[in-house]
Amino acid sequence: MTRIAVIGGTGYAGSHIVAEAVRRGHTVLSVARTAPSERVEHATYIEATLLDVPTLANELQGVDVVVGTVPARGDMLGLVRPAMAQLNSVLPEDVRIGVIGGAGGSLVAEGGPRLIDTPGFTEEYKPEAQEAIGILEDLQADESGRDWFYVHPAGGFGVWNPGERTGTYRDGGDVLVTDADGESYISGADLAVAVLDEIENPRHHRERFTVGY
Repeated sequence: MTRIAVIGGTGYAGSHIVAEAVRRGHTVLSVARTAPSERVEHATYIEATLLDVPTLANELQGVDVVVGTVPARGDMLGLVRPAMAQLNSVLPEDVRIGVIGGAGGSLVAEGGPRLIDTPGFTEEYKPEAQEAIGILEDLQADESGRDWFYVHPAGGFGVWNPGERTGTYRDGGDVLVTDADGESYISGADLAVAVLDEIENPRHHRERFTVGY
């Protein structure tokens, strides 16, 4: 089985990815600044921060895949992008990196604008979205040859709208996934299904993709 480390493993996206990875029998390391009181059985929890990359990299020795789920908001705004770039620079080249970004960098249609550039995008979310896009741009510019994938969740993805695990989702490539009514949504559990599917059967090498229903 694959050895997977989830940075931000106690957050909304991270905790679902940890649970799905354990469910599938992988060796899972959940990394967060504080350990949770409720833990996923068979996952290993360590206290570490993305802001101390040398210590974090030492904790990640031996892993096959590192998934970053830390959002650039609150006290982390402006700090996630440089920390992820530093982590990318020190991890062994055979470690695959996955990043859970935001919906803002998704295209609204083939060849169309990004969601963040449309009039309806909420101003207060722009700094977080721009930093998430910056992480993607850094990965795209990386010339090390490291394999990576970057996931844009649906627009309605979040702790305020948890939903349930259906085991299904759609992959929209670069385009935001919407349903017949124009709504864009995916549950935390099904985002995790998409992430673990990509880890187990890689289809997106050094590229991004969108997920939703």
